Amino acid sequence: MTNATATTAATPTTVTAPAEQGGAPSSWQITLFSLKQWLKSPSPYLNVLGIVGFIVFWYLATERFKLPWFNKLPGPVAVFQEWVSRDPSYGISIYSPEYYHHIFTSIWRVLQAFILATVLGVPIGLFMGWKKTFKDYTFPLLETLRPIPMLAWVPLSILMWPGREASIIFLTFLGSFFATVLNTLLGVESIDEVYFRAASSLGAKPRQVFFKVILPGSLPFIFTGLQISMGFAWFSLVAGEMLAGEYGLGYLIWNSFIMVQYPVIVIAMVTLGVIGGFSSSLIRMVGDRLMQWKVREAAR
Repeated sequence: MTNATATTAATPTTVTAPAEQGGAPSSWQITLFSLKQWLKSPSPYLNVLGIVGFIVFWYLATERFKLPWFNKLPGPVAVFQEWVSRDPSYGISIYSPEYYHHIFTSIWRVLQAFILATVLGVPIGLFMGWKKTFKDYTFPLLETLRPIPMLAWVPLSILMWPGREASIIFLTFLGSFFATVLNTLLGVESIDEVYFRAASSLGAKPRQVFFKVILPGSLPFIFTGLQISMGFAWFSLVAGEMLAGEYGLGYLIWNSFIMVQYPVIVIAMVTLGVIGGFSSSLIRMVGDRLMQWKVREAAR
């Protein structure tokens, strides 16, 4: 949507979304229209070119010329052969059940932590932006805890929670929680003061101000924050699984490093990137669905 918007803005003539007969265009029509505009732009082809260029550089540096800093790294051909092999040398490929067990374990952990961070983080961020007294109580504590690296939380999480699973989910939750709260707070603070004065002059009650002004006005920032939050969740998950996990992609990366199974490290990293990007896209789609007015503005 962002690329399509940028392309549309760069076009000298104004392009508008098609309208249904006798009414505004449906969300499906707007989505299809935006997709067509994006495919007509150079963006998708430049995206593919960038990925191909990286793989070519990776191949030349590791397998063709074996440059000094890259000669120990697995090349793309070795990684691909291991990934699609029916009889993988290190036991991990698209045909091995263990591969999917690691994937689903990580997804389940991220899902639990992300839902918990959203359920707690969005209301806290909304109230921090709405009630100054609540913000005065909570913001200094939040800003003190937020810069602490995830690895520094590992000993405390092991002491606080029984078992490894709860510790990993707690570490994943922390990274996601702070991003959700801060973006939600920023969303409330970005609402124009005119809307609050208008609601007050019309006699709106606090509950109506919250549900009619604050919540819809901060939705764009909330969903941007949730996309960032999802990225932090995956980032924090890997740190937790490396230290305390028995399964999961983070555990697979660290265990493969110890076992000198370098192609498996790259397989797990690429899998993390693909799943992380897909999960962020899902959040963006849900946000577009809930904010149709924003989508229609972007399609004009």
